[in-house]
Order: sequence, then structure tokens, then C-alpha cells
Amino acid sequence: MKAVGFHRFGGPEVLEVLDLPEPHPGRGEVRIKVTAAAVNPSDTVSRSGQAKALMQKADPNLQYPPGPYVVGWDAAGVIDETGGGAPDDLSIGDHVMAVTLPVGARGAYVEYLVVSADSVVHTPVGWDDVAACTLPLNGLTARRALDLLALPPGSTVAITGAAGAFGGYAIELAKADGLRVIADASEADYGLVTQFGADVVVPRGDDVAKNIREAVPDGVHGLADGAILDDKVTAAVRDGGRITTLRGYTRSNEREITWHPVHVMDYLRARPQLDQLRQQAEDGLLTARIADILPIENASEAHRRLEAGGVRGRLVLTL
Repeated sequence: MKAVGFHRFGGPEVLEVLDLPEPHPGRGEVRIKVTAAAVNPSDTVSRSGQAKALMQKADPNLQYPPGPYVVGWDAAGVIDETGGGAPDDLSIGDHVMAVTLPVGARGAYVEYLVVSADSVVHTPVGWDDVAACTLPLNGLTARRALDLLALPPGSTVAITGAAGAFGGYAIELAKADGLRVIADASEADYGLVTQFGADVVVPRGDDVAKNIREAVPDGVHGLADGAILDDKVTAAVRDGGRITTLRGYTRSNEREITWHPVHVMDYLRARPQLDQLRQQAEDGLLTARIADILPIENASEAHRRLEAGGVRGRLVLTL
């Protein structure tokens, strides 16, 4: 089958079209004929070798799987084969979106993707496959971040990196949860972040904690750090507050503030949460974020553009 991946770690130029064995689903799995796959920052981290280095630093005895490697966390397309034992609502011919764990060659930049049925739901009504493939990873990450904050309705949450794909979904989900949202943005993105539903927008940057405190003098109840500012956001949170981080960062409990790393793997097979995102998308509570659409053969260009910065929404590869 056709795929895009790499045999060695490096820059975007290592990506190439591969011919891989066609996979088939086992029990409890489905196979998706992929039509669209989203490009995420974690894809470039894996391709560069940074992910491998971090994993081996954490566990020097880790045996990293050999190549070829295929990245990509989420995809959309049509179910064309089932392995039995799948939920009754998933049938051959259904348009679906899915999240996968891209270990070895099991990423989403492929012609056929085999995944657990627990990682698959229908494409939201009104969304095409291109739009749908941008939702699973970022939507589930935002959902997990907010669930770890566990803030009751009426609480105030701050979201950094608010103009990004994670940040936009985090704002919209937080508003659906009944929270007051303080978000950061550059001047050029103020309108975009306000459109997502942020109640207050403050300047982004290393001094964002000071800017948030000016808007909320007592400090926010919780903060989702999509900008990966780590301890630079601590001062924005009130005593006893909570912070969720996207790259595993934690620190000592200063002022009884607790840190909660977000691992989307915890929701990798969380079909109820993924289906809730589908329903919220259908209800108009979530906004599809598509920066551009490229054929899968141009994956290296997509990686270069993403790493250059300034991309708003997700670049999507189509097959």
C-alpha cells in the first residue's frame, strides 16, 4: 500500500513515498481507506528524532522499533474492512475519523489505516473528511487537559497558545463546560481568539502570567499551557490552582499548585469522549481549523511549513 514515511531521522527531506504491506484488521479493529490525514507538531518531533531521544533519555534500556517509520496521529476516510467485534454502529462504507498511536509504521500517513474500533467514530454531519481529520488528536488533547483541570462551571481558566489548533478547541470546549476563559494571542490573532469564545484576550509571550494577573488579580483557577511555557505560567494561577502541560513538564507544588501532564494516549481508546467531540462539532460548538490542503506526496512541504511557524489551523494531507 502507499504510505509516506522515512527510514532515517532528519529534516523534512527524509520523508518519501513508501510501498508497505497492506494491513488487515483483527478482532475489535477496523480498516479505514484514508482520504485525509492531519499534520501535527508531534509528527515533526518524531521525524526529527527528538521523540526517540526523549524516550531513550527517560528509559536508557528502551528498544526503539526499527524503521521504516510512518507518523500521523489522526485521519479520516471510509471503513472498508472490519475484523469482527466492532460496535454495531460502525459498518463498511461509513465515513469516519480516527486517532492512532504512530509507533513504527502505524501512523496515519497511509492508504489503509488499521485501528481499534474504540478509536473510531463517524465523521460529524456537515464536516467533510478533510475537516474531520483535524479534530481527533487536538480535540482529545484539549478534552483531556480540561478534564484534568476538573474545574466546576463558573470557574476561570487560562489557555495559552490559544490561536493554535489545541488552543482553539480548548477555548470552545471550556466555554461548552461553562467556564470563563482568559486566552493569550498576538495582536493579529485577537479577533480569531475572540471568535472562538474567549472572554478576555491578553498579549502572548513570556510575560503572559503578568498579563493574566492584570485581568484576573486573584489568579485563575486553572491553566492549560498550550504554548508550552512551563514554569513561566505559574504566577497566573491562584494558590491551590491546577496547571495542565503538554510536554510532560511538572515542578514542585509551589503555593499548593498542582501540575498535570496531558498524555493523549490516556484517551487513545476513549470512544465516548471522541464521540462527544463529534456531537459538539455537529452542534456547531467546535470550529474546523484547516490551514491548507496538500497531496500526501507533498508531506515534506507540509512539515517545512509547520516548522517555519505561523500556521493557523492544521495542514492536511490527502490521498
